[in-house]
Amino acid sequence: MALHMIKLCVGAATVEELLDWRRTHEDAAGPWIMRTRQTPKRAAELVAGGSLYRVFKGVILCRQAILAVNTVGEGITARCEVTLDPTPVRVAPTPRRAFQGWRYLELKDAPEDLPFEAFGDIPTELARQLREVGAW
Repeated sequence: MALHMIKLCVGAATVEELLDWRRTHEDAAGPWIMRTRQTPKRAAELVAGGSLYRVFKGVILCRQAILAVNTVGEGITARCEVTLDPTPVRVAPTPRRAFQGWRYLELKDAPEDLPFEAFGDIPTELARQLREVGAW
């Protein structure tokens, strides 16, 4: 069964800002790698159809499929590299409180993918409010 990961996206307020950052700071042609300190113990479940859900300013806005989870280095210098699909998939804006690091996200708690860009680039706060009242 697939398991997901959730992580705060610090430094970007929108999906577009994240993509702009990638274009200017990373090798956009190479794999998209998210680095973290701890290697997940349930890595096999993450790779078996899981995604990394990103939280922007208290709202989950997108996900990226997890392609691989690898530990780099040994001992106290060991780090984890999570290889992601380079194309983010927008999801229904879902409020999420701040936390440190990353967390597992069960399939039942994951927001649904948006079927299309029905509302275009709607402001995050408006999307959150519409979701809370059940209008989206």
